[in-house]
Amino acid sequence: MHVNTFEELKRMVEESNRPYSMETIERAYELAEKAHRGQKRLSGESYVSHPVSVACILLDLGLDTDSVCAALLHDVVEDTDVTIDELRQQFGAEVALLVDGVTKLGRIKFSSVEEQQAENLRKMLLAMSKDVRVMLIKLCDRLHNMRTGDAWPEQKRRDKALETMEVYAPIAHRLGMSNIKEELEDRSLQYLDPIGYKDITDRLAENGGAEKFIADIAERIRERLAENGMTECTIKKRIKSVYGIYRKMYMQNRNFDEIYDVYAVRIILDTVGECYNALGVIHDMYHPLPNRFKDYISTPKPNMYQSLHTTVIGHEGIAFEVQIRTWEMDQTAEYGVAAHWKYKAGVSTKDKLDDRIAWVRQLLESQRESADAGDLLRDIKSELLPEEVFAFTPKGDVINLPAGATVIDFAYAIHSAVGNRMIGAKVNSRIVPIDHKVVTGEIIEIVVGPKDKGPSRDWLNLVVTSEAKNKIRNWFKKERKEENIAEGKAALEKELRRNLINIPDDKYDAFMADMARRMRLNTAEEMYASVGYGGIQLSRLMIRIKEEYAKSFKPAPAAVVTDVPIKKQKASEGVIVEGIDNCLVKFAKCCNPLPGDAIVGFITRGFGVSIHKADCVNARHGLEGPDAGRWVRAYWADSVQESFKSSLEIAAIDRDGLMADVAGLIAEMRLPCYSISARQLSDGRATMSLTIGVNNTEHLNTVIARLRKIKSITDIQRV
Repeated sequence: MHVNTFEELKRMVEESNRPYSMETIERAYELAEKAHRGQKRLSGESYVSHPVSVACILLDLGLDTDSVCAALLHDVVEDTDVTIDELRQQFGAEVALLVDGVTKLGRIKFSSVEEQQAENLRKMLLAMSKDVRVMLIKLCDRLHNMRTGDAWPEQKRRDKALETMEVYAPIAHRLGMSNIKEELEDRSLQYLDPIGYKDITDRLAENGGAEKFIADIAERIRERLAENGMTECTIKKRIKSVYGIYRKMYMQNRNFDEIYDVYAVRIILDTVGECYNALGVIHDMYHPLPNRFKDYISTPKPNMYQSLHTTVIGHEGIAFEVQIRTWEMDQTAEYGVAAHWKYKAGVSTKDKLDDRIAWVRQLLESQRESADAGDLLRDIKSELLPEEVFAFTPKGDVINLPAGATVIDFAYAIHSAVGNRMIGAKVNSRIVPIDHKVVTGEIIEIVVGPKDKGPSRDWLNLVVTSEAKNKIRNWFKKERKEENIAEGKAALEKELRRNLINIPDDKYDAFMADMARRMRLNTAEEMYASVGYGGIQLSRLMIRIKEEYAKSFKPAPAAVVTDVPIKKQKASEGVIVEGIDNCLVKFAKCCNPLPGDAIVGFITRGFGVSIHKADCVNARHGLEGPDAGRWVRAYWADSVQESFKSSLEIAAIDRDGLMADVAGLIAEMRLPCYSISARQLSDGRATMSLTIGVNNTEHLNTVIARLRKIKSITDIQRV
């Protein structure tokens, strides 16, 4: 990978013919070089080569002097002794704001990696809401890191690639920066699935004749457009990104030959009228494929992307895509928000820039009162999904939603009052269920009830947009405070009983008050209320309660010692028991341990060793009883092939065919099913008990994830 030098950066500044302050840029480089002196990248190069390369990418985007300086200095606060105040004094408030926005919260301790990642992202989004250049610098920083990621250890490569794919590539997409988005996706895929990546690049390399095919097509189109008076046009040839092909091949189960937009011709014209005229010419020249025409000019994407797309069959029988747009649309598609700097010399005109980043403010507002750090990561992943659907109100207004959104999301996208009063929906004049998923092109009418009508708590399990979830939670928070406290407390106590957690009465209130403080809430009642209206996920709260309960009231099983001498043992039934070879092993039915669970063994009288989960209540009580000496350490063998029984409790909104769908999935996954039963509840809900065979906890989590995708299932618990 080529390493940029400061001399190259200076040459790019000179060749740009833009009003950069070279003196300021040189001062920024000198400070960065001095601060990073002696530091090396994992690849062995001087560390300062990284910020110089990031600055070069920003220069290519056309960003201003402050942005280039901030790129050169973006790591000095995080990795050296330089402070934000020093940068503010030497380079001004804007450069300091940009650097601070991309600087991680390194001096704060977090309880988990996920919480740290979420808080760093929250900090960066907050800075981005004030100045979008913060995110442009971060995207260029991540792009250069992904270009040089071969030097990382394998696990770090995969972690960074996954984060890039789930967070940064979608943000680049939302900002309309297609070139950066596609390169981030391709380089992430190279680390996440190197075999799939190589398969596609090999197929593209084998298709060498396609270049000549597309070149010939482009020349024919140019001649025909000229005959129709469109002489001032530019035609570009494009090959679909590797990840774009991967998504269709591996996620939609298509063959390479079944992907019709691998090759594309892009026609760039002066006016919108010429775009539609050119579309008519193309359809006259080639046969268009049905249902493959998209008009993003009259209905732009949320990231302001505009273009006409059509897929046609060439005379050789090969399908290809044609994109038609104006010059301004092309600049917006290539560079997104950066087009304001590259083509308009700054942001003095703003030109919908505020609209482009309005989603950031909305996302942060929905997160303002959340006590769950993971909420931000989940919301950003759902909000930034590249797939979108477009539906219409009866008046013709266009509503953009992420794929998978329901008519409830549609209602809240119109207005919170419409969502709160919703009692039903009509799609193309026909009544649909309330969990109907929106499809592009539908005309949706929301049926509203009286003003005092409110949403259902079950809707929180049906909606996918953070906007809808936030509005539903806010309604319950304001309108049902006492009900929230009672429901949240009851749900928490039920979960405590289910997990066999017994907190002494005289310590219960203090314990819960402490947990509330840990969740950034003032009182236990606020915590109960937050559980009641959905502000805190009960499953996440229980993780913290279990940790604190184990510390405060029960000794950890790992502290147990046994008088039996420790030696190398052989596995029996996939379990190794310290000090005992080839012993009879049975698995306790009170907790049904699976490979992946922490376990402990109890030496029974005449029946071998009984294996319990380490946090099983029977194990914890036994460690304190008269038979404490009979508890021994145990752990899973490296390779366990057996199938283990695991029971699940499924909660769902009742509907016809629910049990058949669950049974069908179990059969499809070829899992042994030992029992299955369902019971209808009085409030329109249903509960189902299921016992299946799985290999380990990872296998079980995969099964649960597949089950959660079944329509109307709201919760799944392992029992």
